Amino acid sequence: MANRPLAPLLLLLTSLSPAMGREPPLERIKLPPGFRIELYADKIRDARSLALGDKGTVFVGTRRLGKVYALVDTKKQNRADKVFTLAAGLEMPNGVAFKDGALYVAEVSRVLRYDDIERNLDDPPRPSVFRSDYPDKSDHGWKFIAFGPDGWLYVPVGAPCNACEPPERIYESITRISPDGKTRELFAHGVRNTVGFDWQPRTKILWFTENGRDDLGDDTPDDELDRAPQPGMHFGFPYCHAGTVPDPELGRGRSCNNYTAPSALLGPHVAALGMRFYTGAMFPPDYRESVFIAEHGSWNRTTPLGYRLVRVKLDPEGQKVVSQETFASGWLPERPASGDARRPSAQAWGRPVDVLVMPDGALLVSDDAADAVYRISYTPPKG
Repeated sequence: MANRPLAPLLLLLTSLSPAMGREPPLERIKLPPGFRIELYADKIRDARSLALGDKGTVFVGTRRLGKVYALVDTKKQNRADKVFTLAAGLEMPNGVAFKDGALYVAEVSRVLRYDDIERNLDDPPRPSVFRSDYPDKSDHGWKFIAFGPDGWLYVPVGAPCNACEPPERIYESITRISPDGKTRELFAHGVRNTVGFDWQPRTKILWFTENGRDDLGDDTPDDELDRAPQPGMHFGFPYCHAGTVPDPELGRGRSCNNYTAPSALLGPHVAALGMRFYTGAMFPPDYRESVFIAEHGSWNRTTPLGYRLVRVKLDPEGQKVVSQETFASGWLPERPASGDARRPSAQAWGRPVDVLVMPDGALLVSDDAADAVYRISYTPPKG
């Protein structure tokens, strides 16, 4: 991605969100016929990763504010009418996960556990420390976490740089922690920064998004959708990007053939973050087991890209990607016929971060720029 002094301006502009006094303009969102988007919760500042409790509580992590929220729809009207602040003053508590009544929250260097949380939303217990030996580097230090089918908690450790040799083996990896917290393993290597992953429902294989490096131009490398059917696989970073692009410095003398290639290329610098396999029954049957990906949007690409939800469809065996398409767009206005190509980025009013399939089959979407969580539902068209 090109080096330009746009990032501070874009971050400032996207922080001045519609949640500051008015609701997000959801009429601008384009969806396939039959789908509808509406607010599930607003004024949820810096809404990032999502997790679902056994009683329907939606837990929300943040990156900048150090807070963790709980959203509850007590009236069963498909909108959260109660919001609890469970924690404050944490260090980038982006990642949240729920298991056996406990909420797990990932900071940069440790994972906390809040036991019996859904019975104590108005008076959260003091957390216990589940694990505290992760690196303290803040660059790509915010984490997405989730429990796998094996019962272990998967925790990534991003690169502490744009592109560099890992200073320790734990960097540029996905780790997993045993249910008792005593054992930690390195599951995957060569992963620059993943902020979203999920397991294919039938095969139980891990799939994850990965953000490509910057400073190689506007059009390379692509962000990735990767598949890890077994432990120990290396996905190329920092030596090879997007499966076929050797790093101009660190990739010398190395072949991209030595690393696991992406399952899909998602576009250059789209900032692919949260992803989930669709396991609900509300959407049309063709959507079953599709992958929904939240693209946060490029931060310094000349022509902005991303700012949307993408649907990725797999083959009947759930092994290979056969197509991808834009599912929801409109957070970034379309490029005007004339004028500065970079201007639309300043007009982006929202940035999708994570997606979550609800028990009724609706899809929740978090937005850390509009400070909101949306609900996408489907009703078959009449006629």
